[in-house]
Amino acid sequence: MSHKKTTYHVNTYNRFPVEFIKGNGAYLFDSEGNKYLDFLSGIAVTGFGHNHPLLVDAAKKQIDNLWHVSNLFESTPQEELAKKLANISSLDKVFFCNSGTEANEAAIKFARKFGNGRSTIIAANGSFHGRTMGSLSASMQEKLWEGFKPLTPGFISVPYNDPESIKNKIDNSTVAVIIEPIQGESGIIVPDEDYLQKVRNICDKNNLLLIIDEIQTGMGRTGKHFAHQYSNIVPDIITVAKGIANGIPLGAVICSEKINEAITPGNHGSTFGGNPIAISVANKIPDLLDNKLLSQIVKQGNYIKQKLTHENFSQISEIRGKGLMIGIELDKEINVKDIASELLQNKIIVGTAGNNVLRLLPPFIITNEQVDFFIETLKIVFK
Repeated sequence: MSHKKTTYHVNTYNRFPVEFIKGNGAYLFDSEGNKYLDFLSGIAVTGFGHNHPLLVDAAKKQIDNLWHVSNLFESTPQEELAKKLANISSLDKVFFCNSGTEANEAAIKFARKFGNGRSTIIAANGSFHGRTMGSLSASMQEKLWEGFKPLTPGFISVPYNDPESIKNKIDNSTVAVIIEPIQGESGIIVPDEDYLQKVRNICDKNNLLLIIDEIQTGMGRTGKHFAHQYSNIVPDIITVAKGIANGIPLGAVICSEKINEAITPGNHGSTFGGNPIAISVANKIPDLLDNKLLSQIVKQGNYIKQKLTHENFSQISEIRGKGLMIGIELDKEINVKDIASELLQNKIIVGTAGNNVLRLLPPFIITNEQVDFFIETLKIVFK
């Protein structure tokens, strides 16, 4: 790997010295022609892999017709996608934006508008909701805040996976609880099975909105359309992005009719939100995410976990996750970033998260043979 240093970029990323110029299925190719197995999917984005013919075709057709008008005019494709998202979520209305952090900003505004004077939002320790000032203030990780204070007021924290702690923080100013069904950036932290059900009940009893952040977990990643559906609950607001358009920037807020009733024209908006190209691709995603594929995602996730468990790696302290969102917590003695670098040298792309966790987010089209290759490579790297 040759190291190429970017000089004109703001210093926001520690980049690996590899540049990818082409992708196909579960593989990426670098500028020197090397082939890599992609077990990161652009951080839970390209669930259908790279260069998917149906998605490429949808984007190309749209580019030939129209790139942008604005949200001052009608859009049938937006209406179609909104209906699909409402159907798979059991909710009513959709707002389109461009990213996860924007979706959470909109959710915060919608909740406060609904609150009509109530404005405090309860969030969980270790949460990650984005990097703009509102979503950053809702992200309960001190390290993310360093150098950016004062934060946006109106957010308080409780321990994750502890429903009782929410009760103690509710007062007359509380309007909502925002929560991830699985904490992604904190290391694929999976709560107890009845956690979301209990949080939903607390919200119902106290007339609070439940906002579920499905940005990393949504659009099939865990083997259901949305991870909260494992708990058989319906939130008031769901935020989605990442996998929604397989890599074309798009975010969405899906909400109930009662939220919609609180919003009037001019309360919120987005110049690029629901861009025709992103919408044309995103319209194909719910169609592709049929029950057969969702079952396959669960099956492949279980296969990865079984293979990891079967190998009995002494370097692994815990394996967590649902579907194709898997966290491998390594022993304290091992540096997860070194392991990720070594895997990259061995032509496998993975992520890291939380405290020493190897993050696997492979595309939904991953095969047993590709999983086996990953396991064999991991053996070599651990040695």
